[in-house]
Amino acid sequence: MPRPFLVFDMDGVLVDVTASYRDTIVQTLQHFTGAPITHEEIQDYKNQGGWNDDWQLSHHIITKRGVEVKFQEVVDHFQHIFHGNGTDGLILRERWMAREGLLERLAERFQLAVFTGRLCWEAELTLQRFAPGMVFKPIVGMDSVTHHKPHPEGLLRILEECSEAWYVGDTVDDARCAKAAGVPFVGIAAPGNPRYDDLVAALKGEGAKAVLDDINGLESVL
Repeated sequence: MPRPFLVFDMDGVLVDVTASYRDTIVQTLQHFTGAPITHEEIQDYKNQGGWNDDWQLSHHIITKRGVEVKFQEVVDHFQHIFHGNGTDGLILRERWMAREGLLERLAERFQLAVFTGRLCWEAELTLQRFAPGMVFKPIVGMDSVTHHKPHPEGLLRILEECSEAWYVGDTVDDARCAKAAGVPFVGIAAPGNPRYDDLVAALKGEGAKAVLDDINGLESVL
């Protein structure tokens, strides 16, 4: 009998992206508008839902601040900050969340997979950096699907290989995606999140089976 899938979102779940993706949004906004944005304001958007794509979110806020700039120009600058020259990009500030042995134990019970809002090659790069011995298959990224979260296309693609799965994510869009796919959802809300209470309430409101501080508590709820 095939093992069920345990599908992870990446940002805020497998890796802490406070100093990478979130700071990339801050620096991108500063570049185009000359004005700062706080992590609290970014989280407020995330908690609304519909803003899983950080490129779209950055462009939206820039436009809302009265600056007209092409979307691709925002994407290019964002990616330049995130990747840098390969040695100085903010992606290198990411912190792996799983404690030693956790994923190995989970892999005895589940097939591990990833459905992320990152590009596939970015997800693979991070997994090779932090967990080179682990198998995550399939890896579904934003470039793998036509419809992005909260649309369930990515999860439904994974369900083609196995009818049973769990999804672990940290945003309202992740929770809505799981609900639309008919997949039980476990939410992650880091205690250091600037809108922690609001995020916990939002994830529970979207039907999360549990909301954990990080993925190291997964074994207690699965």
